[in-house]
This record gives sequence, structure tokens and C-alpha cells, in this order.
Amino acid sequence: MQIERDSFTSKFGVIAAAAGSAIGLGNIWKFPYIAGENGGGVFLVVYLVFIALIGIPVMMSEFIIGRKAQQNVFGAFRSLSKSGFWQIIGVMGVLAAFFILSFYGTVASWTIEYLLLAVKNSFAGKNADQIGEMFTVFSTGTYKPVIYQIVFMALTALIVMGGIKKGIEKYTKILMPLLIVIIIYLDITAIALKGGSEGLRFLFNPDFTKLTPHLFIVALGHAFFTLSLGMGVLMTYASYFNKDTNITGTSISVAVADTVIAILAGVAIFPAVFAFNTQPTEGPGLVFVTLPNIFELIPGGYIFSILFFLLLGVAALTSSISILEVVVAYLSEEKNITRTKATIIAASTITVSGILCTLSIGPLKNFLLLGYNIFDLLDFIASNILLPLGGMLISIFVGWKLDKSIVIDELSNYGTIRIMFFRIFLFSVRYLAPIAIFFVFLYGIGLFSF
Repeated sequence: MQIERDSFTSKFGVIAAAAGSAIGLGNIWKFPYIAGENGGGVFLVVYLVFIALIGIPVMMSEFIIGRKAQQNVFGAFRSLSKSGFWQIIGVMGVLAAFFILSFYGTVASWTIEYLLLAVKNSFAGKNADQIGEMFTVFSTGTYKPVIYQIVFMALTALIVMGGIKKGIEKYTKILMPLLIVIIIYLDITAIALKGGSEGLRFLFNPDFTKLTPHLFIVALGHAFFTLSLGMGVLMTYASYFNKDTNITGTSISVAVADTVIAILAGVAIFPAVFAFNTQPTEGPGLVFVTLPNIFELIPGGYIFSILFFLLLGVAALTSSISILEVVVAYLSEEKNITRTKATIIAASTITVSGILCTLSIGPLKNFLLLGYNIFDLLDFIASNILLPLGGMLISIFVGWKLDKSIVIDELSNYGTIRIMFFRIFLFSVRYLAPIAIFFVFLYGIGLFSF
């Protein structure tokens, strides 16, 4: 049985879906606390440089491979290379998507709980210690986090099951504008806080004395994570692109959208943090522990908290559907089964793996593999091994292995548009990206340190 491939129907649909894949918990949850831990403005500068010089060229590489092959991430390398070696990138992409969505669903379940808590005004009258205890009790629990994770994965699966036009494109065209409206409202509210200007100064006034080699590694690693590079997501989406899609323009649009949302998240969070003399270096608990306490102290905090956790949930959903699509496309095309069946199989198995991740924070916290609980192990394998290796090999494949004429044809839409910055692109994918990513990989697995 030949599976008929779906495709995007509009330029806005392409950008909304691709940007939605990149814009997720990495922007709203992870970027603020990583920036807070690494000097604020100076981290932002380094991060922006890596997005421009490495992130966009690697994204373009994934788009080139995906649209040229018009297949899932595994089939793409099989069709574009006679050597079986390169197919390992496809295998790594599917595994990375599987692992990431497993632990991603755990954090996404927290957004559901906190949205409900915000609606019920459950943070009222509680201090920071009490809110921290609420988070600990919930995240280490057995039933509620698992139930919310199942709900989140079911919603993700329902959207993906609808296909590209009627599922992913349709809903991302609604969710992305909603996300932008919410975050702009939160920014306006945060900037108006007395003392909030210190937060803006922290984010936009770089102190270059805080530059460290560690900061460079963290910034590049986060650029990869937030742009969904190396996990096959963008390659899979590109396989649904029409031939008139401008790969360079789309890559820049997605990177700009992703970066702007991350910065806007910082603008929403840091003024509030500084206005109430809270440390920006609070780490992962910044969003789920520190902010709920701040919401209680600001005018309109009840509405602010509801909108913020709704924003977090929407961002999580736009990313989760793109990650699930990688596995669904692989199963559908390589195993020759219907999209519905592929979605049920993929979502069910990832949910089981995700439940183990969720329980590893609580009841299974003492069950360790290689010194990690299940959540941290899958995070380590995906973030420190599969993503950097995948990104490095994708760069090398496009820069050295793929016929240069194919690269030029895809970037120029077969000569119909002008190629911008081709020499910079080629230099990045041949030299700059592989070398930089290789250092991130060595650092991530502990073979290289400063």
C-alpha cells in the first residue's frame, strides 16, 4: 500500500508550523532560567551569534534534505545517499524525537496542573516556601502527573492524526497567533512594574566580564535545542514543503520568530523577578516556583498567572506535535501503515516511556541507570549525544556529501530566486558548525572541560 503524502497549503502555514516546532518549553521555560544563570545580556549576545552563524545554516541544511527527498527522516538519507552509513542520522533523529517527547511530556503535564491551579487561584496567600512545597508534592506524585501527561499526549496525537493540512497546519495557524498575543500582554504588564527596569537592564545590557567558555557551550547547546535541530523535526516538516517554498527565507523567519519569543519570555519574566528582589539564577524552578509567588504580588496577578501558564501549555503543544510527527512519518512510510495507526502506536509507546520519566521524579527516583533516573537519562542521551551528533552529521552531509548542484537547486528553487549568503552558508556547514558542535558533544559527554 502506497501512503499518499500530505503537504502544507500556504506560506503562513509553513512558517507557523515550523516556528511552532521551534517555539516551545525551551523558549518560555528554559531560556529565561538559562539566561539568568549565565549573566543575562551577555548570554543573549552569544546566543544570537550562534543562532545566526550556526543555527540558521543547520536549519537550512535540514530543509534542503527534507524537501529534496520528500520522505521521512530515515527514508530521506536512504534516497539521497547510496551509503548505508548516512541512514544512521535518520535512526538517531527518530530516537531523539522519541526520547525528547517522553520527558517533554513530563514537563508539559506540569503546565496543565499549574494552569488549573492558576484558574482556581490556589497560589493566593502562600509564600515562596509553600508554593515550592506544592510543586514538589505534585511533581513527585504518582497519579496526577501521569494523568495530565496522558491527557497532553492524547491531545497531541489527535492533532497529528488529522494530518498536515487538517491537523498540524490548521491548529498551528491558530495556536501561534494566540501565543504571540498572550506574551505581548504579559510583557506590557511586566514592564509597567515598579523596579522592572532592572530586569530589562539585566537582559539587554551585556556584562562581557561574565564571558566564560562554559557560557559559549551552553548558548550553542540551547540554540540547538530551541530550534529543534538534529532531531529530524525540521527535516520531516520540510518534506511537506511545496517546491516554491523559499528555504532561506523560511529558515530566517523561523529563527527570528523563535528568538523573538524567547526574548519576549525574558521580558515577561525578568522585570517581575527584579521588581520583587528575586534572584534570576533560580534555575528550573524559576517558572514553577518563583513566578507563582510573584504573581501574587503584582496588580492583576490572577489574570497574569492564568495567561502565563496558558502560554506555556500552548508553546508545549506546538512543539510536541512536531516531535510526534517525526515518529509517525517514519512508521507510516517505512512500515507502510496508515497515519491513524502510526499515530496510535507512536503516541502510546511514547506515553508509556513518558510515564516512566514522570514516575522517575517521584516513586521511581531511586531506580537509576548509569547514575541517572529515567527522566535525566533520556534527557542526557537526547540532548548531549543524539542532537549534537545529528546536527554535526547533517552539516557534514550537506556540506561535503550531497551534490552541490542539489544544494543550489533547493536554495534557489531551481534558479527562480536569488541565493543569499551562499558562501557564508557553505563555510558554516562545512567547517564552523561541525567543529563547534563537536566541542559541544565532547563537553556534553564529559570528555572535554575547561
